[in-house]
Amino acid sequence: MLSYRPGSTFAHRLDPRSKLLVQFGLAIAAVSHPTLPWLVGTTAFALCTLAAAQLSPLAVLRSYRVVLLVLALAPFIAGVALGPPWFRVDPALRSALHVGRILPVLLVSAAYLTSTPVRDTRAAVQRLIPGKPGQILGIGMALVVRLFPLVLADVREVRDAIHARGGEARPLRDRARLLAVRSLERTLDRSDRLSVALRARCFAWNPTLPPLSFDRRDYPVLAIGIALAVSPLAPV
Repeated sequence: MLSYRPGSTFAHRLDPRSKLLVQFGLAIAAVSHPTLPWLVGTTAFALCTLAAAQLSPLAVLRSYRVVLLVLALAPFIAGVALGPPWFRVDPALRSALHVGRILPVLLVSAAYLTSTPVRDTRAAVQRLIPGKPGQILGIGMALVVRLFPLVLADVREVRDAIHARGGEARPLRDRARLLAVRSLERTLDRSDRLSVALRARCFAWNPTLPPLSFDRRDYPVLAIGIALAVSPLAPV
């Protein structure tokens, strides 16, 4: 599962604000340019970010395997026709091109998650968005980053428990219902424990956040992020 891993790679040494800007810019560029050259370019750039974080592309793809499987269904569904020739290639290719734009965004997000502590993310968000909105957004992002891997682990445990009790022999509908209900119960229990833990630790809306500062290595990254963000404005 993708989560922060301490290290000293180039991505680890970057300021989180510059990394957030690159993610934002890449997402804008990928969505605004639904063409094959831009897809190839943004994917190549995303692979460079994985190299900066010393991540294996295959390992990242395995972590996203469920998401990629769902995305892969879109071109197939788009190509299916209700009459001859039953499957149309052009709509499937157009759908694949549009779905493919999500891949570089996922890869860059993986590089960010593994190279940025949660506290630094919260600090970056609250410095970029001042006041109460920034505090709420920063806290929300921190909680999601911390809890999402735990929720996925709970889902896997429930799935394994169902299989261990002979659940594979049940109809798919029953298995899906059991998985959804048990996973939701665990998620609600975990949220209750989190609420108690936050109160026990005197949760603060505006704690002392880690200091952030730009270094020389951040300025080229900031320039790349800005260039990607304004790329839709460039004349064709």
